[in-house]
Amino acid sequence: MEKIKVMLYGVGAIGSLIAKFLLEKEWVEIVGAVDMAKDKIGRDLSTVLGMNKKLGIGVSGKIEKAVSAKSADIAVHATSSSLKDAYPQIISLIEHNLNVISTCEELSYPYFTSPTIAKKIDTLAKHHGVTVLGTGINPGFVMDTIVIMLTAACQKIDEIRVVRVMDAAKRRLPFQKKIGAGLEMEEFREKIEKKEITGHVGLAQSIAMITDAVGWTLDTIVVEPASPVIAEKPVENREVKVEAGCVAGLRQRAKGIVQDKEVIVLDFQAYIGAKEEYDAVTVKGVPNIEQKIQPCIHGDIGTVAVITNMIPKVINAPPGLVTMKDLPVPSAALGM
Repeated sequence: MEKIKVMLYGVGAIGSLIAKFLLEKEWVEIVGAVDMAKDKIGRDLSTVLGMNKKLGIGVSGKIEKAVSAKSADIAVHATSSSLKDAYPQIISLIEHNLNVISTCEELSYPYFTSPTIAKKIDTLAKHHGVTVLGTGINPGFVMDTIVIMLTAACQKIDEIRVVRVMDAAKRRLPFQKKIGAGLEMEEFREKIEKKEITGHVGLAQSIAMITDAVGWTLDTIVVEPASPVIAEKPVENREVKVEAGCVAGLRQRAKGIVQDKEVIVLDFQAYIGAKEEYDAVTVKGVPNIEQKIQPCIHGDIGTVAVITNMIPKVINAPPGLVTMKDLPVPSAALGM
């Protein structure tokens, strides 16, 4: 079996986890790596990943150098949640005739929030005969793809409600800081105002994807500002201590509205000390469907898996910008 040749673009926290998992796959060969961090450029990928065994793959600061030695089939892109920031990087990958699978949350369904950029990516990808997908665990799976799959059993749908509750104590320190864990209320408010805490990225994209899949036309999508979850008692894990009355994390809701009615509501909660972790989907219609996954699907592990498992499907998909709703039913790629 011929291996799929993968180039890595971004070997930060998530990119490194993806790289390590790809190295375990017999059907994958990593042929290059790109990262903009000066302390990574020029080093062997093994060193960046904290591995003892040399891989003989140098990390480059330029895509031209990374693709010059060996051609790749697909680039795994993991640099930014912002499509505006990721856009020039994705364009450069397309122009080098590479399929792209990206962790960029805003790329998961950009037609609603960034239609001009989406059209440019789609047009260029078709011109070069490659496919581009933005995905991950959320957006990309738990609050959109699973929802879409469950609606297949419905004759009629009135409302959709999705809730994701995570104990942030089980996540990386950068994630805990991202949600404001350990801050006092005033500090949290200041960071919200400075946009240092932005809440969860991808809620609007998930609603737009679900809407398109089921054929609804919404009047608007409203993403509420992130609000703090306050600790009722002291909570402590290895990295962050949360005093009673301080911020343990955040909650954020987004709504798809038709004629002043909330037909889709996504409720994202991530805070240290959550008593119960779960992903829950409720579809009110004919029939009613209630699905609850306990504990919730782990964010980092799930993102690594979704990105890896979708690689073969992206390579085999028609050229252009695609979303999870456009591809075959997602599945593990264990026997490749």
